[in-house]
Amino acid sequence: MTAPTQLHALGALEQAAAVRKGEVGPVELVRHHLDRVERYDERFGAFVTVTPDAALAGAAAAQERRVDGDLPPLFGVPTAVKDLVDTAGVRTTYGSKAFASHVPEADAYSVTRLREAGTISLGKTNTPEFGCCCYTDNDVTGPARNPWDPALSAGGSSGGAAVAVALGLVPVAHASDGGGSIRIPASVCGLFGIKPSRGRVSSGPAGIEVNGLSVQGPLARGVRDAAALLDALAGPEQGDPHWAPPLPPGETFLSHAERSPGRLRIGRYARPAAEGVTVDPVCMAAWEHASRLLEGLGHIVEDIPTPFGPEISGHFVTAWGVQSLGHALDAGAEELLRPVTRAWREFGRGVSGEQLAAAITGMHRAARHAVRATSGYDAVLTPTLATLPQPHEFFDESGDPLDNLRRQSAFSAFTSPYNMTGQPAVNVPLYWTPQSGIPVGVSLVGRPADEATLIALSAQLEEAHPWHDRYARLLS
Repeated sequence: MTAPTQLHALGALEQAAAVRKGEVGPVELVRHHLDRVERYDERFGAFVTVTPDAALAGAAAAQERRVDGDLPPLFGVPTAVKDLVDTAGVRTTYGSKAFASHVPEADAYSVTRLREAGTISLGKTNTPEFGCCCYTDNDVTGPARNPWDPALSAGGSSGGAAVAVALGLVPVAHASDGGGSIRIPASVCGLFGIKPSRGRVSSGPAGIEVNGLSVQGPLARGVRDAAALLDALAGPEQGDPHWAPPLPPGETFLSHAERSPGRLRIGRYARPAAEGVTVDPVCMAAWEHASRLLEGLGHIVEDIPTPFGPEISGHFVTAWGVQSLGHALDAGAEELLRPVTRAWREFGRGVSGEQLAAAITGMHRAARHAVRATSGYDAVLTPTLATLPQPHEFFDESGDPLDNLRRQSAFSAFTSPYNMTGQPAVNVPLYWTPQSGIPVGVSLVGRPADEATLIALSAQLEEAHPWHDRYARLLS
């Protein structure tokens, strides 16, 4: 087995295998990762709250249980939970000073599932206030910094989770995605991330959104690890408003990571729906590179028109503005919020019921059109982002909030449409800039409720063009 000083370089499934074989104990594994958090977190801003006592207690309990013969695939593996999701007895700030001392009394269903899967949380990862932004910065902890270049943003809103995984603070992490929040940080941090289908992972018991945009899912360095975490998270709970159809009996998402996808028909486009957005040539190069890889693997790759019209931007903005009001604040607490959050909430308060109904209807119509337009393809390939990873200053909030929002929209122009359709989508880290070595991801979008094909295809790409060696510098 890899020497103890390199435990963090193992993937999640490799760490779990070492626990099952008795090569390492859960306590040793957790201590190793907590030491790494202590070494790197202050510089890179992965965590809002670290919970060493709870993590070590969980590891000690796992140490006793590991004598059981039948253990879950990720048993004993350290992980972390995004700070937008409630964890009982653990400070959960939603990235906001207004909730800096908030401690929930009950777990989110996803947190319960992670615990039942035998994973051990080291704490809560960094997120922008209420998850409103595609970068990660807040007034509780500060920014999440890109592990490949700390001068750059780690993306958002799951930026802290992405930093934690890329640096080996945990091998796999919980994340969420309402407009690209898994795929964006996965792209800029060089990770594989899955935005699951709507209804694949329960958002209960305290869902706050009215538009069905947000889902929870995994971030990992490798496809198999992400598939295993999705298996742990997936499944509806009673009362959920959306239910994705389950896999056939005996199948798991991990099993699909070990299967050939067959020969697929893949559509591709690189013109975002939003008007006036120019795609960076390096993002185009990453998209072309992925296209050639797919063709080399025997898949049919065809150019298709952008399946969305420019009107979807307005629909999304209206729905997102209303969603930003989901957190009720005590009197006077609004002034504790950051400028962009206040701008979103002020806009949301001005949306009439008629306007919200029109926006949701517009999203549904656009989603139906897009799904029909691409129904002849097994997957759709796009750039994940329209620009390269950006410096923290690019998202500065000291000026006009509308300028900030325009910069965000141009940066993340490809991601939010698939939160409207509810289709699964992944970021695949296949390309790094030649000079600076910064990752530039591409996105694959699947048929409705078909994460399985995306996982099989992504695993095939990983085998043909492996990216794990890129992490040697970060994991040293």
